Amino acid sequence: MGEPNRDSGRPVRTILVVDDSRTNLNVIGERLTALGYLTALVDNGGEALDLIAGRGFDLVLLDMVMPGMTGVQVLAELRSRTETSDLPVIVVTARSDPEAAIEALAAGADDHLAKPFDFDVLAARIERTLARARRVADLKRSNAALDARIAARAMELGEARAELADVRAERQRLAAELARLRS
Repeated sequence: MGEPNRDSGRPVRTILVVDDSRTNLNVIGERLTALGYLTALVDNGGEALDLIAGRGFDLVLLDMVMPGMTGVQVLAELRSRTETSDLPVIVVTARSDPEAAIEALAAGADDHLAKPFDFDVLAARIERTLARARRVADLKRSNAALDARIAARAMELGEARAELADVRAERQRLAAELARLRS
């Protein structure tokens, strides 16, 4: 797998890794850092939500099965907040049953990966998810610019209609005055 962030002209992407296993956190963190990502590591859902609220991340790798607050609960909380509703989340879990994938995707995960996984597959999924998030962000910016242009045009149209109404009223006044002078 190539280095997605170095020498590419793109800013360093930040990834929050949430897993109750310190070993998993360290291994994934080291591998992601080697690929050029800036990583933050937390071992519980509550701390993850606090970090996300205090600092933006480009992507979250979220363990599904954790004590206390599960990954699905964290994901539900993220999706319920306007500011994090579009935050890319890949759920990683030791559960390999189809129901786990369905549960994660139904809760709003962008992708799902069962442990143990090949790290190159994870890296490819991260890149794909980040690329899609960039396209969505670009589309939102384009839509916002288009909305602003539409609003400006609507204001111009409203002003033109008001001027036209004034000209018509003046024309009617002048026609009435001309008719009065002719009689």
